[in-house]
Amino acid sequence: MDPLREFHPQALRIAEGLRARGEKIAVADGATGGLIMASLLTVPGALNFFVGGGVVYSFRARDVLWAHPREAYKGIRGPCKEYATLQARGIRDNLQADWGLAESGSVGGSTHPAGAPSGLSVVAIAGPDGFETHTVLETESDDRIENMYAFTRNALNFLETSLG
Repeated sequence: MDPLREFHPQALRIAEGLRARGEKIAVADGATGGLIMASLLTVPGALNFFVGGGVVYSFRARDVLWAHPREAYKGIRGPCKEYATLQARGIRDNLQADWGLAESGSVGGSTHPAGAPSGLSVVAIAGPDGFETHTVLETESDDRIENMYAFTRNALNFLETSLG
């Protein structure tokens, strides 16, 4: 099945929840390569709940999208709770959304710059009133494409659950 068709019903539910609350989200896709944002954008009228985001696949993209000083990343390497949470806060704040979701992972097929194992994904969500949460997925697979789908599925499931 086409992953966007698979993820669309869930994106509809997420959109309905955000719209009902009058809230918007911004997304920093990492190892998912834009699939989280693409899934949310399958919903007609996405401007009512989706501000924007970016695929954060390099230090340059990170620096432009979040505008954190380099010192903010001191001691943080690779996919981890701290890195994903900085991403989620940054994308939320810089795009002036209510919610920020960030995924950081190692999809496999090549060596991760920080040495993270293939199949590792960390998702963080930063919301209103100091709400922050994260989840970790480990597929233990080196299948790049399957991991991208699994990471996206995990992020959307976690977002839907976190929004309540």
